[in-house]
Amino acid sequence: MIALLLVHGAAAVAAPLLVRALGRRAFGVLALAPAASAVWALTRTGAVQDGHGPSEAISWVPSLGMNLTFTLDTLSWLMTIIVGAVGALILIYCSSYFEDDSPGLGRFAGCLTGFAGAMLGLVTTDDMLVLYLFWEATTVLSYLLIGHKTTSHDSRSAATQALVVTTAGGLAMLVGLIIIGQSAGTYRISEILASPPSGTAVTTAVVLLLIGGISKSALVPFHFWLPGAMAAPTPVSAYLHAAAMVKAGIYLIARFAPAYADLRAWQVTVLSLGGATMLLGAWRALRQVDLKLLLAYGTVSQLGFISMVIGAGGRGAALAGVGLLLSHALFKSTLFLTVGAIDCRTGTRDLRELNGLGSRMPLLAGAACLAGMSMAGLPPLLGFFGKEAAFGAFLLGPQHHEGPTGSATADVVLLVVLVLGSVLTFAYTARFLWGAFAGAPGKPVTEVFERGPWLTVIPVVLGVSGLVAGLAATWIEPLLAPYAEQWPPPSHAVHLGGWHGFNLALLLSVLTWAAGSCLFAARTAVEAGQARLPHAYSAEQTYRLLMRSLDRASLEVTGAFQRGSLPLSLGLIFTVFIVLPGSQLIWGGVTWPDEVRWWDNLAQPAVGAVVVVAAIAAARARRRLRAVFLLGVTGYGTSMLFLLHGAPDLALTQILVETVALVVFVLVLRRLSGKFPDDPSPAVRRWRALLGIGVGAVTAGLALTAAAVRTQPPAASDLPRSAVEYGGGHNIVNVILVDVRAWDTMGELSVVLVAATGVASLIFLGGDAHARSRRLVRSSWERRSSYTEVGGAEGSGSRWLAEGGLVRPERRSTLFEVVTRLIFHTMIVWSLYLLFSGHNHPGGGFAAGLVCGLALAVRYLAGSRDELLAAAPVMPGLLMGAGLFLSAGVGLGAMLAGGDPLQSWSFDLHPPLLGEVHLVTSVFFDVGVYLVVIGLMLDILWALGARLDAQIERDADDPSAQPTLHEEARP
Repeated sequence: MIALLLVHGAAAVAAPLLVRALGRRAFGVLALAPAASAVWALTRTGAVQDGHGPSEAISWVPSLGMNLTFTLDTLSWLMTIIVGAVGALILIYCSSYFEDDSPGLGRFAGCLTGFAGAMLGLVTTDDMLVLYLFWEATTVLSYLLIGHKTTSHDSRSAATQALVVTTAGGLAMLVGLIIIGQSAGTYRISEILASPPSGTAVTTAVVLLLIGGISKSALVPFHFWLPGAMAAPTPVSAYLHAAAMVKAGIYLIARFAPAYADLRAWQVTVLSLGGATMLLGAWRALRQVDLKLLLAYGTVSQLGFISMVIGAGGRGAALAGVGLLLSHALFKSTLFLTVGAIDCRTGTRDLRELNGLGSRMPLLAGAACLAGMSMAGLPPLLGFFGKEAAFGAFLLGPQHHEGPTGSATADVVLLVVLVLGSVLTFAYTARFLWGAFAGAPGKPVTEVFERGPWLTVIPVVLGVSGLVAGLAATWIEPLLAPYAEQWPPPSHAVHLGGWHGFNLALLLSVLTWAAGSCLFAARTAVEAGQARLPHAYSAEQTYRLLMRSLDRASLEVTGAFQRGSLPLSLGLIFTVFIVLPGSQLIWGGVTWPDEVRWWDNLAQPAVGAVVVVAAIAAARARRRLRAVFLLGVTGYGTSMLFLLHGAPDLALTQILVETVALVVFVLVLRRLSGKFPDDPSPAVRRWRALLGIGVGAVTAGLALTAAAVRTQPPAASDLPRSAVEYGGGHNIVNVILVDVRAWDTMGELSVVLVAATGVASLIFLGGDAHARSRRLVRSSWERRSSYTEVGGAEGSGSRWLAEGGLVRPERRSTLFEVVTRLIFHTMIVWSLYLLFSGHNHPGGGFAAGLVCGLALAVRYLAGSRDELLAAAPVMPGLLMGAGLFLSAGVGLGAMLAGGDPLQSWSFDLHPPLLGEVHLVTSVFFDVGVYLVVIGLMLDILWALGARLDAQIERDADDPSAQPTLHEEARP
């Protein structure tokens, strides 16, 4: 099963390439994936029938109890065949339905194939959490498929509507799944069904579970999204809304019915909503003139019918339900594909414009008639036997007191609903067949165009399959019986196929045919009567009102609290932080420490006092630069506290980060005014001071209480030993970063790369600055060949900096240039030392990269952007990409060596002259971190330094002039 899921995933990924190479013929290749699933399920028929279906399990997230567990029982076997066989036929149908130049065809093929795989996983998984993942995968893919016509407003609106409704139901279902799983102590569906938990919480969870099912299967009050989804291409409607997606909700109800069908909450929800949906959908189908919409409302009605039967409980209803599940997939997919063929070959789906297609398209008309007969419940089609079994199951209550609900009155009411719904079903089925294929005298015959043969062949195959299944219903019943056998046997058994004699169920069927025929004969009067009825406020109108209200409320809330004001945003965050955790500290009965150790030596309170004074002064500062430097004092003071507490590695990193932050602030402040623009009133200042004091007090309180409630020894107590044994290093911080939590570091590197790219993109927005920067990098490499040993260019005299002669005289500082020349190489060597010694001593790739970046910043500050190019003639993106690639390559190399991803090994080497060398392979991971940080620093200097330099110079020379290539593009 896992292999089949991987095949579907690979096919979905390869679909765009296949479509590009083969055109619409690629659908035939993609159909092999779902066809393989159906064939595989058919070959396991005997094992499933004996109760020994295949099962696979792979541990995935043990901490959450989530495992990739798949099993094949009767219900999942049936759904696998439906999803696989119908999916394969519809993919083949697509090769005639679409043209080679259809827009987005590759994306459509990939989504449809991926949807088949998601449905396969959904119906075979035995883990509720994994079921939810596949459930949401079908939701997202259905959104993409319904909204395939991206230029159509109706298509996009229908896709969004389906997404919102089914996602909301899915979230409710997730809560229910978690409650059931926690109550049962397991998320394995088979174990829960064997011993279902009970209680008020579980009853609530079951209702939440049903909300997910009824939203997916478009039951009242969520029925409105399915007719709107008819904006999708017809193959989507035939697969998602006949055989697959909407069946997911039915499958969920059928899966949990053996455990919870006897709950009153379950019966009220499923039976009442299913009955209402059956009647409402069928009634609205009677007035539709669009064949596809007629089928859509008919689908809504049939889904209500199947939900009511399969969710009622009892062996007879269960057997009838799975029979209807199969018959509905066959006849409704046939009818949808028939509509697609009619639309493609005539250009219309309006039954008022169609005439004489029965004689022009006889094979298609024959297939549609077979499917329609099954939908209307006429023998010998499978739909007839399923409906007969449903009548028989609900007749057990009044006749033998063994009905599904346990109440004779309720069974009678439900039986009446079934009969009325069946009458309406017969009437709208006749309306469909008559409107699509009948010929009216005096009306022009509809012109038919030639298209691919699969438009006719596939509906014929599916239509004939419904006939064959009906004739073989007696042999199909034993295959479906194991699902129904989860309920105790009644005294009067209900059967799916064969001749059962003249009984009340047959009489009811005859009654539905007669009443349905009369209703169809009076269709003109029925349409007129429906038109005269007052239109009640529909569920779709309610949905749109809710969405408009939600949009309006979100707009008002956003306008009130998110006005682009940083003080307001921070004030809200700080206020919530003070109110919620602060109230817990005061009234929550927290545990406070018995004693507080204020300091170990007097240097700590002295540094703390400096930090407090600097923080207060920074808050009171009115000039930006003064505030930045005072803020830097608090950062340097924090690093000193780290050092005094015995954490030199953290102190080094904090100092370097604070220095980089100061450089960035200063670079940005060049384009801002010297003073802060706002001048708050004394009341606002006092309020801000109170917020600051409150945040500090709550933070201190949380730190004190967190330390007081410790129940286990600190993890750090064992780190000195485990760092050496696990990571081969004595620097605990570095071992954690590159060994213990290497995956976290990998993720952080990715975030750094994305953030740097985003910042640079915003700075260089507009124009082709990046391309010009690459040209300047190449020219810088060419100029390097002309540098003399003294540091100047040939013929231009000696200079302290390589590009010092290009700096404007008023911006040059000889002292700064001399100091830069003296310390730059020392900083580079120091950064390399920190890089390679960081596994055992303070340092590491991050700190080393910051030192190297600060060395580049010194070169930039001394010689402007040309000097930065001379110091590092390389694109920042190249460094960051190489660093990330190197770090990821270390993980891949560990896997190729037979270890875990990002696993490291230690080696003690004795090379000549160097003595003893302790090498840990994680150093290469650290080198990747080093390159990423250097690339980030270089990106910052290019974006916030060189780019702003060009703007400042342009504004100083001629504010009205346009930027030149040399001024704007040079980084």
